[in-house]
Amino acid sequence: MNAPLPAVLRRQESPKQPAFLELFFDLVYVFAITQVTHLLVRNISWRSAFEAFVLFLALWWIWVLTAWLTDQFDPQHFLVQFHVILVMLAILLMAIMVPHAFVGHGLFFAVAYLVINFGRVAFIMATARGTPLPGWAKRAAFWFAIAGVMWIAGTFTGGWARGGIWLLALAVDYTSAAFRWPVPWGGTPEWQPLISEYHLAERYRQVVIVAFGEVILTIGMTVADTGAEGITPSRLGVLVLSFASTALMWRLYIYRAGEQLAPAIAVAANPHRLSRWSSYLHLVMVEGIILTAVGFTLLIENPTGEPSPGWIAGITGGPALFLVARSAFEYLIFGEFDRTRLIGVFALVGIAVAVVFVSPVVTSIAATLVLAGIAISDAVRGRHRRSGQPAPLI
Repeated sequence: MNAPLPAVLRRQESPKQPAFLELFFDLVYVFAITQVTHLLVRNISWRSAFEAFVLFLALWWIWVLTAWLTDQFDPQHFLVQFHVILVMLAILLMAIMVPHAFVGHGLFFAVAYLVINFGRVAFIMATARGTPLPGWAKRAAFWFAIAGVMWIAGTFTGGWARGGIWLLALAVDYTSAAFRWPVPWGGTPEWQPLISEYHLAERYRQVVIVAFGEVILTIGMTVADTGAEGITPSRLGVLVLSFASTALMWRLYIYRAGEQLAPAIAVAANPHRLSRWSSYLHLVMVEGIILTAVGFTLLIENPTGEPSPGWIAGITGGPALFLVARSAFEYLIFGEFDRTRLIGVFALVGIAVAVVFVSPVVTSIAATLVLAGIAISDAVRGRHRRSGQPAPLI
C-alpha cells in the first residue's frame, strides 16, 4: 500500500491554474527585468550587454526552478508560501545589486543566488520525505556545489573575467538540469515528477506578460521623466510605435503556439523535455523583449539624434531575436516552421543594415510594420483554419 503524500505536495485534484502566490512572486521580476533593462540603457556597450546577459540568466534560472517547485508543491500550503516569499526577498536583493554586481557587490549577488538554490534543496528534503523528490534534490545539490565554487571564485576577479566564470557556472546549472542532474554515485533515475501541463504553460505565459509589462513601464516612465517640455510630438510618436510593437509581439506570441503549449505537454512523448525546451525558448523570447525595451527607451530619450548601435540593436534586433525563438517554439509545438516569421526576421535584418540611410523614427516605423504584417498574416490564415492540434517533436 502506497504511503500518503506529504501535505505540502500538489495533488491531482489541486487547482491547475497558478495561485495568487505565484502572481505575487512575479511582481519582483518586474523590478528585476527593469534593473537589467536600465543597466543596458545607462551604458550600452558590448561589456554591459554581456554583463546584463549573465545576470539575467541567473535571475531567469531562479524563476524556472521556482515555477517547477510550485508545480510539485501546493502553493496554498503555508510552508510553500513562506519558502516562496523568502525567495522573493532574495531575488529583490539580487535585483537591487544588478547595477553593482560587477563593480563592488558581486559577492552579495553570488551568495544570494546560492542561498536560493541550496535553500530550495533544504526545503524539498525537509518537506517531501518519503517521496523520490529528496533524491532529486541531492542530485541537484551536487551540481549546485560545483557551480557554487565558480560563483564564489568569480567574485575575486572583475569585468570580463568575472562574467566568464559566472557564465561557466550558469552553464553547469543549465546543462546539469538538462541531463536530469547525473551524479557519480548513480545513473539517471527512472522516476520523474508529474507535470501539471496547464499550470506550467500558464506560468510561461505570465512571465512573458511580465516582460511586456516592463516594456510599457520603461517607455512610459522615460517619457514622463522628460517633463512637460520634453513631451514633444516626436517622443509621443516613438511612444506610440513602441506600444504598437509591444502589442504586436504579444499577439505573435499567443497565436497558436502560445495557446497550445498545455495540450502539447499533455500529449508529448517526453513532457519534461518539452517543458525544458520551452523554458529555454521563453528565455530567448524574453531577452528579445528586453532588448526591444532598451532600443525604444534610447530612442525616446533622443528621438532626433544620430542612430546609435544600442537602439538599432534594440528596435530591429530585439524583435528579430523574439521572432527566431518564437519560430522555434512553434516548430517545437507543431513540428513546422511559420515562414512569415522567418521572412520577418530577414526583413528586420535588412532594416538594420539600411538604418544609415533613414531617420531613427522611419526605422522604427519600418520595424513595427514588419511585426504588423506578420500579425495580419496570422489573422488571415486563422480565418481559414483552426489553430490545429499540437504535434510536439519530443
